[in-house]
Amino acid sequence: MAIREIVKHPNEVLETPCKTVTEFDRQLAVLLDDMHETMIEADGVGIAAPQIGVSLRVAIVDFQEGQEPIEMINPELALFEGKETDIEGCLSFPGIFGEVERHGRIKIKAQERDGSWYELEAEGYEARAILHEMDHLDGVLFTSKIEKYVTQEELDELIRQQEEEDSL
Repeated sequence: MAIREIVKHPNEVLETPCKTVTEFDRQLAVLLDDMHETMIEADGVGIAAPQIGVSLRVAIVDFQEGQEPIEMINPELALFEGKETDIEGCLSFPGIFGEVERHGRIKIKAQERDGSWYELEAEGYEARAILHEMDHLDGVLFTSKIEKYVTQEELDELIRQQEEEDSL
């Protein structure tokens, strides 16, 4: 496994729809392992292959310690419901945060590293993270969906308030 360099905006690979994965081999497994290690090192909750310069429909979401990461190869959105607005950031846009509206509940169909298909239902933050990474695979950047930008100071204050509420 290796930590790869994260591609920062502007870069054409971030705005180009990715190719479908057709080879489920050792090279794909290495890519997935490298992506996960890179994401962890960068303190992210998700990463898509174009963010490390690889134009393939591969993404990972991993934000709950103790759970296996969600590896998505050739993901497709099968069902979506509701709308929720929350703050997002992106490893390819360091220091930029904004309010983005996304579906609150989703169902996806995707492939495992061995090529087998699975379905996954998600809601809330997990759904948001999955949709953010799936957008990367279509060359769609979260900045194109931001309704209101949020400064680092505003984000820090919101986090502090949330931590206070959680401790009550």
